[in-house]
Order: sequence, then C-alpha cells, then structure tokens
Amino acid sequence: MGRQVRAGTARWLPWALLAVGWFATIQVRPMLDPDEGRYAEIPREMLASGDFITPRFNDLKYFEKPPLQYWGTAAVYALFGLSEWSSRAWSVGLGFACLPLVFAWVLRLYGGNAALTAVAALGVSPFFLVIGHLNLLDAAFTFWLTAAVLAFTLAQSAAPDTVAERRWMLAAWALAALAVLSKGIVVAVLAGGALMLYTLIERDLRCWRRLHAGAGLALFALIAAPWFLLVSLRNPSFPGFFFVHEHFARFLTTVHQRVEPWWYFLPLLLAAVVPWLVPLGPAVRAAWSDPSTVLAPPGAASGAGGQFRPRRFLLIYAALVLVFFSASGSKLAPYVLPMVPVLAALTGAYLRDPGRLARGAARAAAPLVVVVAAGLLIYSARRNTYVPHEALRWALAAAAAALIAAVASFRLQIRPLTMVLVAALSASCAWQFLLCEYTAIPPARSGKALVEAVRPFLGPHTPLYSVGQYRETLSPYLARTLQLAGYEGELRFGLDEEPRRRISIEQFAARWSADGAAVAFFDPGVWDALRRRGLPGRVLAADNYTVAVSRL
Repeated sequence: MGRQVRAGTARWLPWALLAVGWFATIQVRPMLDPDEGRYAEIPREMLASGDFITPRFNDLKYFEKPPLQYWGTAAVYALFGLSEWSSRAWSVGLGFACLPLVFAWVLRLYGGNAALTAVAALGVSPFFLVIGHLNLLDAAFTFWLTAAVLAFTLAQSAAPDTVAERRWMLAAWALAALAVLSKGIVVAVLAGGALMLYTLIERDLRCWRRLHAGAGLALFALIAAPWFLLVSLRNPSFPGFFFVHEHFARFLTTVHQRVEPWWYFLPLLLAAVVPWLVPLGPAVRAAWSDPSTVLAPPGAASGAGGQFRPRRFLLIYAALVLVFFSASGSKLAPYVLPMVPVLAALTGAYLRDPGRLARGAARAAAPLVVVVAAGLLIYSARRNTYVPHEALRWALAAAAAALIAAVASFRLQIRPLTMVLVAALSASCAWQFLLCEYTAIPPARSGKALVEAVRPFLGPHTPLYSVGQYRETLSPYLARTLQLAGYEGELRFGLDEEPRRRISIEQFAARWSADGAAVAFFDPGVWDALRRRGLPGRVLAADNYTVAVSRL
C-alpha cells in the first residue's frame, strides 16, 4: 500500500507543481480592456438575468461568439463569485489542460520520453503562455479543437472495426461539438479541411469510411445544435449576424477592420516556438515522412504501407491553421494558438529527449525574458518619464525566474523530469510576471482603479452612463451595466436590435442636467467639449482613456 501511495504521489506531484505555477498570478492582475472585461461581463449578466440562451453585453444582445465559455464562467461565478481569478478560471484552466492533453496523446503513441519532451516544449512556449493566461476564447477553443483532432488520430491509428476506433471517433465528434460551441463553425474548416487535404495527399479514402459518421453526426448535433436552434427561435436576427457577418464576412472582407499583412502570423509563430526552434525543423521533416513507429496494439493502422500517419495529419492540420488565418481578411494574434500544442507534440514525438529540450529552452528563454523585461521598463521611462516601482519589482522577478532555470540547465546531474519541471515552472512564472509588469506600466489598461475611486459615490440605484466610449472592464468591476451615449462600437448590433436604448450626446446632456445623483464615464475629449459648454459635474477620477464624473 505504501509503495502504491508513493507511486501515485510521484505521478501527480509534477502536475500539481505545474498547476501551482500556472495559476500563480490570475488573481493578481486586473482585468484588461477590452477582451478580459467583455468575457468577464457577459457571463455575469447571464447569471444575473437567468437567461443562458441569449448572450448580452452591457444588457444588449451580443452574438459574436457561441456561449460555452460564458456558461463555464457563469458556473464558476455561481460557486465562487466574480473576481479576477474566477473570471479567468475557464480560459486559463483549459489552457493548462492542454499540457496533460498533449502528454497523454504522445505517451499513448510514442512513449514516456517523447511525452515529457512534448510537455517541455509546450510548457515553455512564450506565445502559448501569454495567451493562455488571458481571459480570451482562444485557449479554451484550442483545448477542445486539439482534443478533437488528437482523438481523431487515435481512432484512425486503432485497429479497424474495433471498440477503440469507435470510442475515439465518437469522442472526436463530441469534442468537435464543444469546439463549435466555443468559437463557431471554423472547426469544420480546420479539422475537416485537414482531413480532405490528408486524403488528397495520401490518395486514401479509408479515413472517411472509419468516421462512424452516422453515430458521430448524431452525437455532434445532440451537443451543438440545441443552443443554435433555441437562440435562433428567440432571436430571428441571430443566424444572419452570426453565420454571415461573424464567419463569412470576417474571412472574406475587411469589415471587422483587423487588416494585417499576409505574413502577420509568422513572427507570432516564431514567438511560440523560439525556445525549441532548433529541433522543430527536423521534427517537421520527420512528421512529413512519418514512419509512424507508434506504440499501437496489434492490428492497428500504424503508418507504413499506406496506413494512417498521425504525425503527417497533424502537420497538415497545423499548416492549414496558419494558411487559413493568414488568408483571412481579419487577423488577431491569438488565432494561430491551435498550432502550438500540435507542433509541441510533433517535436516531442521526434526528439524524445526531455532533458535536452528543457535545457536548451531554459538557456534560450533567459535572454529573451530579460530583454522583454528591460524593454518594458525602457518604454515606461521614455513614454511616462518614470518607471513604477511595481513594474520594476515584476521585471526583476521575471528575470530571476528565467535565470534560475538557465543556471539549472548547466547542472548535468539534474534528472530530465526535474529539468522539465524547472524549465516549465520558470517559463510559466516569468511570462506571467512580465504580464504583471506590463499591466503596472501606464497608461492604465483596466478600469479597476477608476471603479475603486468612484465606488464610494455610488448607490445601488445611481444612474450610470458611458459617454463617447465603452470601457469593457467597468461593468464587471461595477457589477452594473451602463447607459451608452454617443457610442456604438462592437455594441452596434445590440443597439440596432433595441434602438430605444440608443441616445445621442445631446440627449444625454439634457438628461444629465435634469437628473439628481448620477455618475458618467466620459471619453476625455467628449468631457472636455461638454465641460466647455457648461455641463455640470465633478471629476472623481481620470486616467488616459476615461474621465469619471459625478453629477453632484
């Protein structure tokens, strides 16, 4: 019994240590505008209203994304209340879950050393660490989509017509449905497109015959379809906005005003893989040739002679992610995050030397972290003419964390598992500390300080306005919605749906002058113009983006 306990502890302790490091700062950093405020507020409004079908943002219909992350975050709020950590728990938690996901897949097909190498690669990726610690949709989407793709490869690598094949294929369908509920029908393009390209390259249709499409599509529809049907029945304008504006128009046009050059994602991809760039090249070549020496059961479709090649499929999938989003008319940095776990898995399956990768990554990461930490301090000194003490402390902490791993990498007697833990914990903490340094440097990137300054002047029914702007983090910190005036932005669709909620600057000024106690958050230029016209009010607090004003 004692030996079993020690074995269980040895198995789970590394994951517990990684989790402690991964979640170290999610309560420390304030929510950042705009995305973290948005994805904290929508679940709060869902929970407050009890309507889990129609997403609302600032009490206006908001159909840009499906609701799975909203539901998950609302569930966390119901248990623990709203805070920085609870608003991030779903996204950051599923970002962390990518580590054991990749480990389990590589372990099953390529063995323990390969699995540990893959975890080391993913755990030190700067791009993955930064995006994975923000409350965005992309980390959770990456988890569900990667899980679906990996389950598909396990089904195709299993012996034909077996329980294992059916189980993994149905898991892939279910996970794909959850990915659709996370970010939409782009799942069909990425996963389905990869399958079509693989089939054309391999000239082999056997994958299609092993999809278990009848049961799989039924399971997929059972999970994904109900919400789409319900929200469409309640909101007839949903299908046109969601499917046309948010998918086809986003890809084919520049209507979302996120135009970037075709090579936009290449530097971001480099930021994702720079600590293990050297082994990535041969890993990609090996994945393309893919002799598929997988640890598969007898009779499994394991590679040579025209059998399924899991690494080649993953390489095609990763390439499609890059090409598809590079061709899109709308580009945002996190879009290519789904590539990173797959590339880490391919690197682990090729190299199978966790100590070597972890040592090299630690040595490569240390100068990069130091340069970024120093660069942020220099930016603050030049832009603000001073460096906040808090930013300096975080910069020193980040540099120290990175240097500890770099020093440890030269101690050859350290076991590979220990070196992987040191490198991953160091990288996780260092990049989180750099995020904390970034948030401590002016200009303010969160409305938290404004809300803290204004809160003593607010009653439960004090009218709240947002004039000439909408600062996304104000609502979750206030736990209130605001009346918009003279602003639409991303809330334009909701205002078009409920035009009575739209008021102009002139209408606001009339209400404000006639009201008693009220608080408004102004765009600085709008406040200055209205103040010159004699609008009454007392400034309570201000930062570079917003002026908080009391009517009395």
